[in-house]
Order: sequence, then structure tokens, then C-alpha cells
Amino acid sequence: MLRKLLIGLLVFNLTACAELQQVIDQLPENTPGLSNTDIAAGLRQALDMGIDKQVTKLTQKDGFYRNELVKILLPEELKKVDKGLRDIGLGNLADEGLKVLNRAAEDAVSQATPIFVDAVKGITFADAKNILLGTDDAATQYLSTRTKTALYDKFHPVINNSFAKVGADQIWSNLINKYNAIPFTSDVNPDLTDYVTSEALNGVYKMIAVEEKEIRNKVGSRTTDLLRRVFALQD
Repeated sequence: MLRKLLIGLLVFNLTACAELQQVIDQLPENTPGLSNTDIAAGLRQALDMGIDKQVTKLTQKDGFYRNELVKILLPEELKKVDKGLRDIGLGNLADEGLKVLNRAAEDAVSQATPIFVDAVKGITFADAKNILLGTDDAATQYLSTRTKTALYDKFHPVINNSFAKVGADQIWSNLINKYNAIPFTSDVNPDLTDYVTSEALNGVYKMIAVEEKEIRNKVGSRTTDLLRRVFALQD
């Protein structure tokens, strides 16, 4: 109990990374009732739950489009296209343009799980100590650091292909051509693949962070004995 109180006081009063590292280093290599392996396994389990529960939702139809936390909107330079079309009564076309961007992201996210699984397997006890005493999204940040490049490389061609599969290329060509035909507008011709790839990645990490925060802050969300014992250390 004394150890938990000390950790709590120190964590809430940290003002610098050096101080955080000092607290982390003071954690014993083995905690009563919990081995180093248990603590690392608990963090892996929390991330696995986030991936299974939240990322899977994003792969479903409307997983992005109907989720206001991650819905992909138009980039700044295309907002005028959306407004211009709606101003002349083509709101349905503008809506369809948004929908196909999100459909492409939903298609790409299905490729993420194997990359996440490999990253989660690599969590060590040293990683776990930092994550456990970190911010509400420390585990998600860890995952982002180790997967973002690989996921971008995986998502980009899938989204490019998805644009063709879901008709985004034709819809946006039609949409932009109609916009460019509006008098007194400046023509636009953006490449959306990079933008949607980045937005899809942001959405994936955001949803994993949602689940991590739940587990950290709500005891009832710790649905296994291991999660309850490990995250009790950071309470």
C-alpha cells in the first residue's frame, strides 16, 4: 500500500522526463504477486483488447464514416469544393465524395492487425514500466512509434486500390470537374491518397487510445484478472 501511495504521489507531481525516469527506475524488478513477465503480459493484453475491440470496428462498413471521432473530412484545400457543390444544390454528390474517402480507409485498416500483433509481442518489461506509469495513451504512443511507418507503407497502396474499387477515383473526378466548371472558381486537382492514408492511421491510433483510457481509468473495463492486477499498480 505504501509503495502504491508513493508511486501515485510521484506520478501526479512529475514535472520533467528525468523525474519520470527516476520513478520508473525505482519500480522493483518483481512485484509481490506479479512477475516481470506478468506486467509486460498485462500491457500486451490491454493493447490486444484495443486492437480487437476498436480497430475491428473501423474495418466495418461506416466504421469511419459514422464515427465522429475518426470520420475523414476533406482536406483544407478541398473544403471549397464541398461548399461550392452544396451552394449549387449538389449536396448529395458532396456527401458521396466524403463517403468514398472513408470507405477506402475502412478497407485499408483490415491490413493493420498483423503489424500490430508483431509490435505488441515485442513489449518488454522495461517498455511496460514506462507505459504503466505514463499518460492515458502511453501504450498507444508506444504502438504508434513502432508501427506507423510499416502501417503507412501497407495502407498507402491499399487505399490507392480502394479508391478504384469503391469508385472514389471516378466520383472525385466527376466532383472536381463539376466544381471546376463553376464560374469564378480556381481549378483544383488534388491527390488524396496520402491525405486519406494519414487520416486512417490517425483514426486507428485514436480508437486504440480510447480503449486504453477506459482500462486505465475504469476498473470495470479491466475484464481479466491479469488486467486488474497489473493496472492496480498505476491506480
